[in-house]
Amino acid sequence: MTAFRLASALVVGCGLGSPALAQPVDSAAGQAEGATSLTLPPVSVTAPRLARELYATPLAVSVVEHDAIAQGRQRVHIDESLVTVPGVFIQNRDNFAQGARVSIRGFGARAPFGVRGVTVMVDGVPYSLPDGQAQLDAIDLDSARRIEVIRGPSSVQYGNAAGGVIAVTTADGRGEGEDKTRIGAAIGSDGYNKQTLATGGTNAGWAYHVSASRLEQAGYRDHSRVEKNQLNAKLSRDLDSERRLTAILNLLDNPRSEDPGGLTQDQVDSDRRQAGRFTEEYDTGQRVDQQVLGLQYEDRGFGPGELSLKGFTTWRDFEQQLPYPGDSLIDYDREHFGVSAEYRQQASIAGMPVAFMVGLEGARQQDDRHRRDVAFDGRVTGEVADETQTADSLGVFSQADLSLSEAWTVSLGGRFDRVDLKVDDDYLSDGDQSGDRTFREASGSLGASYHYRPHHQVYANTGTAYETPTFAEFANPDGSGGFNPQIEPQQAWSRELGARGTLGLGLDYDVALFSIDVEDELVPYEGASGRTFYTNAGDTSRDGIELALGWQPSRSIRLDSALTLARYEFDDVEGVDDLDGNRLPGLPETTWVNQFTWYGQGNGSERPFATLETQYVGDMMADNANRVEVDSYWLVNLRAGNGWRIGADTVLSGYLGVRNLFDEEHYANVRINATGNRYFEPAPDRSVYAGLEVEF
Repeated sequence: MTAFRLASALVVGCGLGSPALAQPVDSAAGQAEGATSLTLPPVSVTAPRLARELYATPLAVSVVEHDAIAQGRQRVHIDESLVTVPGVFIQNRDNFAQGARVSIRGFGARAPFGVRGVTVMVDGVPYSLPDGQAQLDAIDLDSARRIEVIRGPSSVQYGNAAGGVIAVTTADGRGEGEDKTRIGAAIGSDGYNKQTLATGGTNAGWAYHVSASRLEQAGYRDHSRVEKNQLNAKLSRDLDSERRLTAILNLLDNPRSEDPGGLTQDQVDSDRRQAGRFTEEYDTGQRVDQQVLGLQYEDRGFGPGELSLKGFTTWRDFEQQLPYPGDSLIDYDREHFGVSAEYRQQASIAGMPVAFMVGLEGARQQDDRHRRDVAFDGRVTGEVADETQTADSLGVFSQADLSLSEAWTVSLGGRFDRVDLKVDDDYLSDGDQSGDRTFREASGSLGASYHYRPHHQVYANTGTAYETPTFAEFANPDGSGGFNPQIEPQQAWSRELGARGTLGLGLDYDVALFSIDVEDELVPYEGASGRTFYTNAGDTSRDGIELALGWQPSRSIRLDSALTLARYEFDDVEGVDDLDGNRLPGLPETTWVNQFTWYGQGNGSERPFATLETQYVGDMMADNANRVEVDSYWLVNLRAGNGWRIGADTVLSGYLGVRNLFDEEHYANVRINATGNRYFEPAPDRSVYAGLEVEF
């Protein structure tokens, strides 16, 4: 990226406004209506594992609070909540069978479905697996109270496949407004129908919160129906003033998510709503049943420091029919469990304060997988694969912050991981395709923070990260089981320079420049059968700038803007078609989101609001060769709501939203390197939704 483009981005962005960090100031802040200077409360972050005040954190971290998650939104897709986080790009909100494709600074963009290369945590429970896969389908946004995003490689904190981190915290019954019961219902275009129930509170040292929802949607395209039921619950007990025990339960019942498949450009031009080839004949889609159980113990008085112990187990029953004849019907039974221990302490070195933490974590993923053959006429003709996939991970890590002065802090981190991947082949008709790979990886980071004024900070950091191929990505292109011996983990080296702060007149800013070199980039391609395989395409570079600005001149008005301007390209490619200088597919190099929000008089759910949102997504490439270009587009969205007190303790609130107000034709997802030119999944045209909620 040239200096001219970076400078242009700053000039354009500074003329608008919107950070991912700041939230509307409530009347409790003590500011009078029409005040010209508003002070935001200090923000702490925990996703980097060594908990810090934001202005002492030498990382690009964005914090999305509850209002930005819930206010006037459907709370169905995580892209709704992260739209104003720069550096984050999410596709595929409308195909529940494939799942949202999340990329952070380019990491995760290669995923044909689900999440790769980005770590996902919910209430301290990893939703990412030891082999690097992750799913977002069980995240309950109705109970989400906070989302933290680390916008860059974080292997020092989380090990494998941590090109970025999304950490969700749900309600526990102790927060403001969580001691109430809420019942809601919403309807909308394309058969959207959702019901929610949440309740929580505290009593004599106990705290609890339970959230349940049911979603049904016919979908914009043919063969895209979804049915989904969720429950998220927390129960905690204060053993004394220093110790707490918390149990977490998350249930997902997803009996139907149809997959309408990808279309060619000719098919899109003929009928954007149609389903792709074989989808309706084969009833393509997935079924998921998942249960997550977590248990956590916190001791804030463990000797001179704090101790945290966590354990979890996840069971997932999955079946999916893919849209091609052949070995396209897959299912697995998964057990994923693990434990972790972290110790934190404040000390001093040569009279200088130091905060440090050490940790140990281990996890196991075991999938009992089957693949069956589907004939051209749709008949299931028999089993073609039966194997047990086992992944074990063990990591030890440490971080320390040394305060050289009141303004200067130096941060150092290190981690060592061992990841064992093993396949036991129980289908021996084509020979024994068992195999195993072991990876030993070290990661390090170094950062410095200069907190030169109470509400201003500059920082710099550098670090390394790694990402192993997942089990699905180790598949052999020759169709046999076991591991593809030709692919290796990709390695990344990241550098970052940033600044954040709050100026007068209610203006705050967050700017970060990043440069990342990746060796042995893992890139997908589709084989002749339509199945996706992977190769190490060579080296890539990712350079860019992220800017988030917010301006709240009064309690009733707020402007937000988030701009990303980047360059993602192949650098040094061997053994693949000439890709040097080509753009990485599936990634726009420019995204720009703006929000203008008006607030009326009142507090909480009784406060009226209206938000106008614009989204710009730049053009992108659909294939490694850069022969297929996907056009840029603008979207305009509206949402508004209000609440009315109908009893001493009862409030009725409602909201209305319009997505894609001007009916812009664009794509919800681009299938990278798709066979048969089926790159495109059209997004819905103008759609409307509305909801009511009773709180008591």
